[in-house]
Amino acid sequence: MIRFHAALALFAALVAPGCMPMHEESAWKAAVDRQAAQLGYRNWIVIAEASFPAHNRPGIRQVAAPAEVPEAVDYVLNALEQTENVRPQVYLTRELRSVENDFAPGIDEMRKRIKDSLHGHEATELDQQSLLTLLEDANRSFDVLVIRTQSALPYTSVFLELQPGYWDATSEGRLRERIEQERMQRLVRPFP
Repeated sequence: MIRFHAALALFAALVAPGCMPMHEESAWKAAVDRQAAQLGYRNWIVIAEASFPAHNRPGIRQVAAPAEVPEAVDYVLNALEQTENVRPQVYLTRELRSVENDFAPGIDEMRKRIKDSLHGHEATELDQQSLLTLLEDANRSFDVLVIRTQSALPYTSVFLELQPGYWDATSEGRLRERIEQERMQRLVRPFP
């Protein structure tokens, strides 16, 4: 009976190669949910194309996702939008804009799908080497989650730097100004 079920599962996989078994889809999502729940400010999530380099440094966690970059980005951003703890600063590779469809068939459609998957988040473009350097620097002190997808198009990785969800750069700047003003007032006060 067990062999029959295994043969049936294999047959289903061969007959419908574009369909992903439900347990595979839920497994990568569950792994992302578990790992992303442990991340906070200054951590990174990379939704990576298939050729993204594997890392063996401590603090870099990797999840294989049998999905394309846009679907994984959509899933991760939906998960992040459900929490108030963090919000993503989105980075795309500058090279993605210049890759031609003649050399990478399907890249035009992939660019559109990636843009649609960003949920309206503005993306900052940096060259890929700069993003990898930022990632390596961050990994010296903070965790990085790499979700390796099946996308086989160059420069389609999406980088998310996590920022505090309840505190933004404007608030931080105002706080720093106030601290500096208080420090200056203490310096100017005459001694008793």
